[in-house]
Amino acid sequence: MPLFEKRIFDQLRQLVGTPSVSSTDPGWDQGNRAVIDLLASWLADMGFQVDIQNVTADGNKANLIATLGSGPGGLVLAGHTDTVPFDEGRWESDPLALTERDSRLYGLGSTDMKGFFPLAIAAASAFTADQFQQPLILLATADEESSMSGARQLAAAGRPKARAAIIGEPTSLVPVRMHKGIMMESVRVTGRAGHSSNPQLGNSALEGMHAVMSDLMAYRQELAARYSNDFFQVAFPTLNLGCIHGGDSPNRICGSAELHFDLRLTPGGSNATVRAEIQQRMQVLAAQRGLDIELRPLIEEIGPFEQGAQSELVQLAEKLTGHTAEAVAFATEAPFLQQLGMETIVMGPGSIDRAHQPNEYLELEQIQPCIALLQQCIRHYCL
Repeated sequence: MPLFEKRIFDQLRQLVGTPSVSSTDPGWDQGNRAVIDLLASWLADMGFQVDIQNVTADGNKANLIATLGSGPGGLVLAGHTDTVPFDEGRWESDPLALTERDSRLYGLGSTDMKGFFPLAIAAASAFTADQFQQPLILLATADEESSMSGARQLAAAGRPKARAAIIGEPTSLVPVRMHKGIMMESVRVTGRAGHSSNPQLGNSALEGMHAVMSDLMAYRQELAARYSNDFFQVAFPTLNLGCIHGGDSPNRICGSAELHFDLRLTPGGSNATVRAEIQQRMQVLAAQRGLDIELRPLIEEIGPFEQGAQSELVQLAEKLTGHTAEAVAFATEAPFLQQLGMETIVMGPGSIDRAHQPNEYLELEQIQPCIALLQQCIRHYCL
């Protein structure tokens, strides 16, 4: 095995072997600081200026901004350091031990997306510090898989700054310039319980919820007509009624019920506008039925993302890869980096089809093309 390939394997082995699950479930949630410290030590040894930004007060969750060179432009290579939870019993090998078989590297986060970091480091190592006319910035974030608190903190702090940013999420090295946003909301309907033998004794929250669900499904059709976008495989916003809970007994009028739904809006739409419209619709139903209907967010929303087809970065990525930029349904940190004023795309090794499931792997055949592609981008923006 060539030395540089051994270094990539060793670095990914250490990253995979350092647990960094982020989850809304406290029983699963972990910090990412050990991963950040590993990356910081490797990059400092290469001459990068490393800045660790605490995301939590105790520093257990953190971002890393590592910079080589200086100036007002340059390129950001970005990724998240956390993984989703895992079911060890469904893996054919230890998810926290990098395993090579069948020309693949298996391990938790191997493709989503710890595998991107050793390849970005390998790309950067082809250059010396005195070659850089504009900075190269390696960015590593916390909690992308749950709250995106790391990217939100970066956007609030107004850094890093560069001309362009590439987020190395798994896209099989196809550039992605557009994705949907995501909102997750709760609708709680509170009525009045009573004996089921006499409807006048109560006001059914379940019947009120029936009206809520019907209204949301009608609104879904309005969104599809208003924000249709043929660039996506699913060309319209989706609104999924995910789970519902309510009532306690068949012989009682239901006093309360709660529905959770998610809404994935195409670019051109505004999460804030959509939420305000849903809120207004719920107020109308509440007044009509004499119920209390409360809409509240379950997560901090993520906006839709779009980078213009004619932008320099998209044009460069299409030229270098030979692929026309695409749209994807999953959300990323791209909107937050774009808020910092950078042209932004999503483009990285591995397939999203392998993410978030047992036996996650990165194909060995993706390694060299990814390094070569990143080196070309570095030359364009930094040298």
